[in-house]
Amino acid sequence: MLASEEITSCLSPDVYSMVCKLGQEEEEDERLDIYTLITEDGKLLWVNFANYVCYHSPDGTLDYIKSVRLLRPACKMVHLHLMSITACFFKEKYEVWFEWTNNTQVFLEVFDLLRSKEVTTLSLALMKLTSLLERALGDVHLLVSRECPFLLRDLLASQELAKIFGQPVMDIFRVFLGSPKSLNLRNILWHGFAAPQEIPPEYCSMLLFFSGGLGQLLSDYLERTSSELVHRPYYSFTCLEELNIFPDVNDEILSVAEELIMKSKFVLKIMLPYWNAALMAFKQHRYADCVILLLPQIETGLRLVFTSLNNCQERLLTAESTTLYTTFDEMLAKQLNNGDINQLPLKLGDPLLEFLWDFLNHQEGPRVRDHLSHGEVDLKVFPRCIASQLIAFAMVLLHQFCAEDSQENAVTGTLKKCASCYRSRFHPIGRLRYQVLNCIESLVKWDSLPVVPVDDIQSSVRLKDPADIKECSSLMDEIVSLTFSLMPVNFSWKREPVGELLGNKWPQILADLCSTHVPVLYCPRSVLEVVVVLRQIITQCHLVSDQVISTAENRHVQWINKALRSRQRQNYLRMLTCIQHLSPVSRLILLLVTMEMYNVYKVCEKSPSECLQYLKFLKAILQYVENLVTYTSPEKNKWDETMELTKKILLKIKLFYGKLTI
Repeated sequence: MLASEEITSCLSPDVYSMVCKLGQEEEEDERLDIYTLITEDGKLLWVNFANYVCYHSPDGTLDYIKSVRLLRPACKMVHLHLMSITACFFKEKYEVWFEWTNNTQVFLEVFDLLRSKEVTTLSLALMKLTSLLERALGDVHLLVSRECPFLLRDLLASQELAKIFGQPVMDIFRVFLGSPKSLNLRNILWHGFAAPQEIPPEYCSMLLFFSGGLGQLLSDYLERTSSELVHRPYYSFTCLEELNIFPDVNDEILSVAEELIMKSKFVLKIMLPYWNAALMAFKQHRYADCVILLLPQIETGLRLVFTSLNNCQERLLTAESTTLYTTFDEMLAKQLNNGDINQLPLKLGDPLLEFLWDFLNHQEGPRVRDHLSHGEVDLKVFPRCIASQLIAFAMVLLHQFCAEDSQENAVTGTLKKCASCYRSRFHPIGRLRYQVLNCIESLVKWDSLPVVPVDDIQSSVRLKDPADIKECSSLMDEIVSLTFSLMPVNFSWKREPVGELLGNKWPQILADLCSTHVPVLYCPRSVLEVVVVLRQIITQCHLVSDQVISTAENRHVQWINKALRSRQRQNYLRMLTCIQHLSPVSRLILLLVTMEMYNVYKVCEKSPSECLQYLKFLKAILQYVENLVTYTSPEKNKWDETMELTKKILLKIKLFYGKLTI
């Protein structure tokens, strides 16, 4: 691994030249009057700004280099102007023009950050500004469209925004944010390439200025078209309790973190201020700022390790326009682009890798960086627990890449132990496990449902032929016996009698089976296809359970209050009898799904035709539970029919597993 002191910039020479040097030579030659760029009442003269944007001939594509060279002096003039006015004056003139962003206060705070002497504040200001600007532009895009582009560069290049703001205006923004060939300020900051103070402050000033200018243009457009800008709701982080893997960060842990930052090889020396600023932000309860500062540095640290382990140190730097950045997606992949095995996952180990995938990538996970970097989160109410968990996880990485003689203390020992036990919560297999456990909790409630006296049931209703019920019970015993061999070899409950699997101990048996480790990294497509169907089965099972519980409780209240008509009483008693027989069947379905989850990788050993037959079998079970949802609904109440369906599916299940054990 390269020594941290040897790295003076993570910007490649061409990118560094464009971002940090280009246009400086123009400053002394051309002094601009600010009032050639704005009117006395603060409105931007977009035509004059557009004159600095250049195009290639004959194709008319943007000439980014020439445009940056000509725009830099104008940016400097705007920066000097903003530095010359007070915060009160700026607020008075521009506050109304930031209202379209739905984050007026944050944009006003960016003005204050321009004056800060802290070396990281400019980068923080730009990251917040660009993410919130992207979100606001997306809201504007939806004025004239149904869908908004996911990528900022596509958003800025859209005809919809050109129609509202004008093509010259959008071309100006594309010079700053729109392409790897441009200044590309958003990406080089959010991906952790720019060191503190490496981005010239005039670019932040200009983007702040332009953001207010867009508000001026938008106001005219809305008035002209009698339109109203509607802001999309913020994303809310859910399942926060599932993110609590590490102890909550306290002063003792923060003190250890400060020590690790200073001695870990995971931290580039030039990036050290970001780490310290992130911890300070946490201490000051600025949890969104903490995570915004920390995420790019975790990416930078992993990129340093990735490039060293895979012997591609040149990829530590920002890529040129013809090459992709080395970002999380590639660093966490199983193989490199050339087909070689990626050494970083092997170095980190499965638990840390699963945490990263959960935190950043899985669609049902928090995807913290995506939501933050695209401006989808209300920064004022960002959850403390996310910042706390990210700091703790970063400390595990910091300690892993400390010097070999670095001693482990109680804090790092606890954090590493927590990390080593981590298993994915948000991979589809992790979500399936979570669904099964929730469904178990629901089905357990069936045992405590209110009932009427047994004599009332027996004297008032007969449900199907007792022979059919006995046959179903016998079929379930046979199925359990057939599937017994498919359970984990060392599964402790295999020593129990077969009948116990659906007996009184079934919740604990299934919970233990769920806790058996199933690999989740780099799942083949065939595995994910099976998991999708298994999850659908559990979803429908849970619906059935919730319906049964709700109906049973409501009907019992009506029974006690003598509010049921004769036919409703008969139907209620029939339901109670049916529940007694549906309960073990539902347990069996849960057992089969959990067992198939444990054995899910066996699908990779099947031939294409066997895979089709297997999926057909699972979809038959899915069809059964979907029908149960319909038949057990308060509107249908077809309890006799549920038993007919049950007998048919049990026969199919027995036939399928019977073939497997031959």
